[in-house]
Amino acid sequence: MSYQFIEVEVDNYIATLSLARTKSLNALNVPFVTEITDAVRALNTRNDVRVIIVNSNARVFCVGLDLRDFKALELIDSEAKSTYYLKDKAQAFFDCSNILERCRKPVIAAVHSFCVGGGLDIACACDIRLCTEDALFCLKEAAVNIVADMGVLQRLPLIVGQGFAREMAFTARNYSAKEAERMGLVNAVYPDRETLLSEAKKLAVQIAENAPLAIMGTKEVLNYSRTASVEDGMDMSIQKNCLLFLSKDSHEAFAAFSENRKPKFKGE
Repeated sequence: MSYQFIEVEVDNYIATLSLARTKSLNALNVPFVTEITDAVRALNTRNDVRVIIVNSNARVFCVGLDLRDFKALELIDSEAKSTYYLKDKAQAFFDCSNILERCRKPVIAAVHSFCVGGGLDIACACDIRLCTEDALFCLKEAAVNIVADMGVLQRLPLIVGQGFAREMAFTARNYSAKEAERMGLVNAVYPDRETLLSEAKKLAVQIAENAPLAIMGTKEVLNYSRTASVEDGMDMSIQKNCLLFLSKDSHEAFAAFSENRKPKFKGE
C-alpha cells in the first residue's frame, strides 16, 4: 500500500493510518481525501487488521479544507447550473468521512494540535476520539460562509448533544481539549503526542484481543441503532448472534471458558 499523502502500517492486527500531507498541515484536497478513502476501504477487507488508528504526521491533526482546492472546483461566482452539481464535484470529501463510519473495523482518532473544519468531520466519523492537552477543535465553516457538509452536523450532535453541537457550529470558535473532554467529544486527554499514540495503541490492543466478528457486528448494530427503535436494534443484535453462534470463534470462546484460559480468536 503506497500513497503520496498518507502512511499506513499494520502490526499485530492494528493499522495506523497517518495523515502525511505535512507541508499543507493536512489541508484536505481531492487527491488527499481520495487516498484516505482508498486506504480505509482496503484495510476494511484485510483479515490481519482488527482496529484502525488515524493520526497525523504533521504539526497539527488537520486544518480543514484546502480553500485553493475548493476554489478549483469552480463553485464560487459560477453559474447556478454549475453549483447545482456541488455534490458530484465534492463527492470525494463526503466519501472520506463516510468510509470511516461504515468501516467494519473500529477506528480510533488520535488528535493533536488543531482539528479544524473537515478535520473535525473526520474525527467525528471515527468511533473513538483521544487527544493531547494542546488539541483545539473548531467547527469553522460558518466563519468562511459555508455549511459543514462532510457529516459533522449529523454526527456531532450524537456525540456531544444538540446544545454543544449547535454552540460549536454557530460560534466557529476554538474549543480546548479540556472543553472537548467535558462535552464528551474525546474519551481521554494526554500530555503529549507520544503518550497519545502509546495510549491509542494500548486501547487498540484491548479491542483487537476480542472476537473480531463480534466487534464488527457490534459496530454495525451501534450505527444502525442511532436511528432505529430499541426493538429494531435488538432484533438486529439477535440476527448477528444467530450467525456468530455458528462461528469457530464461538467454539473457541466456550472452550477457553471451560479451560480457564484466554481465548485466541481468528475471526472465523
